[in-house]
Amino acid sequence: MSADAQKALSQLRRLITSNEIGADGQLPTERALAEQLGIGRRALRAAMEVLEEEGLVWRRQGKGTFIGLPPDPHGQIAADIVSAVDAAAIMEARICIEPALAELAAARATGEDVTQMRRLVEHIGLTPSSETAELWDGALHRMIARVAGNAILLTAFQLVDEVRIREDWQALRDRARSPESMALSNAEHGALIDAIEAGDGAAARAAMAAHLRRLAGAIYAPASAPGTAALPARASTAEAVE
Repeated sequence: MSADAQKALSQLRRLITSNEIGADGQLPTERALAEQLGIGRRALRAAMEVLEEEGLVWRRQGKGTFIGLPPDPHGQIAADIVSAVDAAAIMEARICIEPALAELAAARATGEDVTQMRRLVEHIGLTPSSETAELWDGALHRMIARVAGNAILLTAFQLVDEVRIREDWQALRDRARSPESMALSNAEHGALIDAIEAGDGAAARAAMAAHLRRLAGAIYAPASAPGTAALPARASTAEAVE
């Protein structure tokens, strides 16, 4: 890679972990990015190819380039269903689905998959913006779901993953997010990926379940007794887990 491309790659890495990216995760156009960063378009394209190979950006024909991983093609069906249920139901579904996906991922992840997962965790920690951190967190959970290699479970996961775009969810996550909770999530993500790398399905399942239940407690605790991490019987509107 040329020196110009290396420079472009370094600048792009800083950009995608900054708070300059909108909630939809879309990057500026190639021309605008080249002008913004003061780099040539050839070097920019080379750097983008590296980021795409790393799973840190993806491109949609005619729409642009986005950070993270591409959505599941059944996303519209998912959006329609998720909009019709309350967030407590979504949380229950996540706690049922994602530990199973983590267990399957432990059986099927390659070394390259694990390396990419760790990169995504690094990006969550490097991001000062809560909106951008949520995008990277979503990318990690989506990658685990894809690596699990079960199309039916992946589609079920996409149903609950759509909650991340809802305003009520964003408000709950912003309320619960703190430097302490971010540090806990980072440690939990690390333990989860360690279990996946080791091929320990039971440990991966347990790590994902513990992560989701702890996040549930972080979100519901402000309205409950201190230290409470139990799932409420049913909320009327916006209450969910990360």
